Amino acid sequence: MGRKEETIAALKRYEIGSTFSYLPPVLPKASVLIPLFVRQGELHVLMTLRSKELRTSAGEVCFPGGKMDPSDRDDVDTALREAEEEIGLPADQVEVVCRLFPVINKSGILVTPVVGFIEESFCPCPNPSEVSAVFTVPLDFFTREKDHSTYSPPGMTRLLHAFNFTDPDSEGQYEIWGMTAILAILVAVLALRKKPEFDVGFDSEEPLSFFQHSLDRRISKL
Repeated sequence: MGRKEETIAALKRYEIGSTFSYLPPVLPKASVLIPLFVRQGELHVLMTLRSKELRTSAGEVCFPGGKMDPSDRDDVDTALREAEEEIGLPADQVEVVCRLFPVINKSGILVTPVVGFIEESFCPCPNPSEVSAVFTVPLDFFTREKDHSTYSPPGMTRLLHAFNFTDPDSEGQYEIWGMTAILAILVAVLALRKKPEFDVGFDSEEPLSFFQHSLDRRISKL
């Protein structure tokens, strides 16, 4: 079994199915696509830098994604549509693997991460009104202490993760933090089956209970 096949088998264990069907249907929804690929036998993930012209999260690193449209059939549809709009990734070039635990972002939107595999040869065509850069990161990077830090924003009791990444191809420097960082850590832990060198705050063997509890707590405060 190759690296890609092993990773798909590992991630499929965490497909949420109908686990979160009890959530209030009135919650605004969004999805992000977490695009993985294999390069020289190692897993990598594609990320974007949002345009500074956007009204929300301008200039921040994120995964391709956005709010659900009425025409979207489900969370997967949303993630694929947004990825095509933002970076020119055709839906038929994504092998969808699973949906992971949803989280509520800083705007109170329920965000479902959709993990999929793309070809290493994919050449992004970013929409300049939404995306100012596209880059890739070795997935193992999100398990290492070297470029990792934590911080506590004003008004929050829990620590947030942050990484400083330098793209060896463009020499661009990116700060990856907040929800994007925790999702990257989660996918790295599940796909690589590897415990990070730092405290992640959840059980890397069985993370569902942590994310479900965190989600329920956030919803109770909305």
